[in-house]
Amino acid sequence: MIRFNRALEQAKVLSFDLDDTLYNNHPVIKAALQAQHDYLQTLPQWREQEADFWQYCREQALMQQPALAHDVTALRKQALTHAMNHLGVDNSHAEHAYRAFAEARSDIIVADSVLALLDTLRQRFRLIAITNGNVDVTRFNLHGQFDAVFMAGPDGRAKPYSDLYHKAAQAMAVTPQQIIHIGDSLDTDVQGANNAGCKSVWLNNQAINYHYKGLADMEISDIHELEILT
Repeated sequence: MIRFNRALEQAKVLSFDLDDTLYNNHPVIKAALQAQHDYLQTLPQWREQEADFWQYCREQALMQQPALAHDVTALRKQALTHAMNHLGVDNSHAEHAYRAFAEARSDIIVADSVLALLDTLRQRFRLIAITNGNVDVTRFNLHGQFDAVFMAGPDGRAKPYSDLYHKAAQAMAVTPQQIIHIGDSLDTDVQGANNAGCKSVWLNNQAINYHYKGLADMEISDIHELEILT
């Protein structure tokens, strides 16, 4: 299914969300959380805590540093540090637990058909990624696929704020109107792109109720339908 709500023209850059747009992120996150959990379970002090202890640590980290809401890596590290301090154990366990999470977090294989699609699109557009997540594209087969990757936290506030889009436009020496952003979330990807003055494509392939009522410029149900842009 392809639906155009507004014309897509004069674009020079295609921007991709990563998680759940170019690959299914649900099993990846599940495995990463399990890897962190498995490491923390080696600590007797951790095993003594209530089931909601991890959520408590995240909330405490955010309470102390609200800006961490825009940087999922820094938030997780700070929550782990808070946990180790609370448990009275060496802070090195926070780094080890995060490393276990991070290694599983980027254990991804993008389908060959998606890589072929990117190759086709690259013949007409420059390709970038804009993500709220913390996946490391250099550690799996998206490495080398993008001219640049912009991440919430290091590069600005998370989508739907305009920071990442505007930084991308500046870095790529184009106007926001010359960027088409493709993502699975109406609330972050489409709303963010629209707010920033970019074009937007909604990959509508998940049964999720979103709050944002605005329209994407284009709506697709399968990532391969982007071939229509070539």
